[in-house]
Amino acid sequence: MATETADGMSSHMRGLTVTTLTAVAGIAAAFGSNALATSASDPQGVLVVAVAVAAQFPILRVIGIDTDDLSTKDFLYVGFMTFALWFVSWGILLTTGA
Repeated sequence: MATETADGMSSHMRGLTVTTLTAVAGIAAAFGSNALATSASDPQGVLVVAVAVAAQFPILRVIGIDTDDLSTKDFLYVGFMTFALWFVSWGILLTTGA
């Protein structure tokens, strides 16, 4: 495309990649919390989501997204989206007893 640089992703593809990674990481963290935590009040459940948020930035770098260009808003977006999907997914898993 004419608007893409030769060595990077378009802004649309970058946003789609970051959003997809946060969604997958949040849901994966919910399953991890469900497997490791004994109840909803177990601190290991929150530790799993914290690790999921921190692990995304090296993954983004490997994928080809320059994390040095991310703003504070982008970091908050990654953290919030991962937390929100983890919270909802783990809540469903706790409710259904899966």
